[in-house]
Amino acid sequence: MLQTLFLTMLTLVLVKSQDTEETITYTQCTDGYEWDPVRQQCKDIDECDIVPDACKGGMKCVNHYGGYLCLPKTAQIIVNNEQPQQETPAAEASSGATAGSVAASSMATSGVVPGGGVMASATAVAGPEVQTGRNNFVIRRNPADPRISSNPSHRIQCAAGYEQSEQNVCQDIDECTTGTHNCRVDQVCINLRGTFTCQCLPGYQKRGEQCVDIDECTVPPYCHQRCVNTPGSFYCQCSPGFQLAANNYTCVDINECDASNQCAQQCYNILGSFICQCNQGYELSSDRLNCEDIDECRTSSYLCQYQCVNEPGKFSCMCPQGYQVVRSRTCQDINECETTNECREDEMCWNYHGGFRCYPRNPCQDPYVLTSENRCVCPVSNAMCRELPQSIVYKYMSIRSDRSVPSDIFQIQATTIYANTINTFRIKSGNENGEFYLRQTSPVSAMLVLVKSLSGPREYIVDLEMLTVSSIGTFRTSSVLRLTIIVGPFSF
Repeated sequence: MLQTLFLTMLTLVLVKSQDTEETITYTQCTDGYEWDPVRQQCKDIDECDIVPDACKGGMKCVNHYGGYLCLPKTAQIIVNNEQPQQETPAAEASSGATAGSVAASSMATSGVVPGGGVMASATAVAGPEVQTGRNNFVIRRNPADPRISSNPSHRIQCAAGYEQSEQNVCQDIDECTTGTHNCRVDQVCINLRGTFTCQCLPGYQKRGEQCVDIDECTVPPYCHQRCVNTPGSFYCQCSPGFQLAANNYTCVDINECDASNQCAQQCYNILGSFICQCNQGYELSSDRLNCEDIDECRTSSYLCQYQCVNEPGKFSCMCPQGYQVVRSRTCQDINECETTNECREDEMCWNYHGGFRCYPRNPCQDPYVLTSENRCVCPVSNAMCRELPQSIVYKYMSIRSDRSVPSDIFQIQATTIYANTINTFRIKSGNENGEFYLRQTSPVSAMLVLVKSLSGPREYIVDLEMLTVSSIGTFRTSSVLRLTIIVGPFSF
């Protein structure tokens, strides 16, 4: 009974003092609060989180503004007039304290009186609902208790930035919604408990009362390669040959050979770019993308022995009639006498460089008679033979056009050697222009020398004579080698 009387008197004193309480502006934080530099105001300290074993004896710790409460685990807690978190049976109230609920929102520290009742050192007392203007701390009893007064005309005093609700609870005024803030048009209003703050839009910073753009490009490391500042933001760019990765910051190489291959033939990707190359026989054009055919025949006159024919990406060699291409570039004479012999039965085929000719198998003319192949002999019994060479041997040879001079081209040699004789050699006919020279190389042989360059196609018939005279002057005879020289039309 004495304890109940004490609590009733304490409640009357607190209600009287709160009715006359005025709004207090704090310049520094009181116990249970700490300064918040971001919001520029004091914020509550959660003692239940930082104080080890804040409550003893199986009590639960309930943090509230400026302090904390130790309550039975079955106590009913209402925060800011919200729905009850846990029902409390009336049977648990004892020692003159009627079962009820506690709303924790004040700066008071609390304890538990013996017998299971709740005692608030500042405002947690039995009686009708009590609201402080500064801390929104509410103690409620069971509304069914007839001792609770529910006078709707009772007014409470709220701190600046709060207003009384229909439930006689001080609730925060959202200045940002009501439009009672003084933020600039380039600022964003942020509602806080009991006040508000003005913040700059993302990408801006306060400079005095103004919001100025933040140049993100001056604060590394943002972009991998290039940074472009924009009002309130920025974006990254990449150099040619690169593209932004999915994070919009990093630049990765573009494989132009896969994405948009512009090369006409071969493409090689390199870091930040690409290069084109051409197949063999082509060269890059001035745009460094397309390929142009190389005219190999124009670049060199030594690619082919006879004629160069340019083709797309390559070249080929051609040879004149009577020749065939060997080893891709060289011209080789075709032996028509072995492939396309068109001579008659009484003719023999003679191949020369670039062609062939047909000659009589029996070249002998009267009074000469054929004694062996290509050898004609004039019989001693025939009086006409006394002034004629004893024998004429027919030989054929071919040389290339424009052969270098002087050049040994044919050797003549006696087939029959007589004792006590002297042999001399001379060009009997066919050397009217002095193209040839006969040089004696031994008593029985001589060498025909080409002293002037010959151009073909042309045929020369040269008679080489060997005179044989006995050393005592009793014997004299001669033999002729009729040499047919065919000069080919080309130097190969």
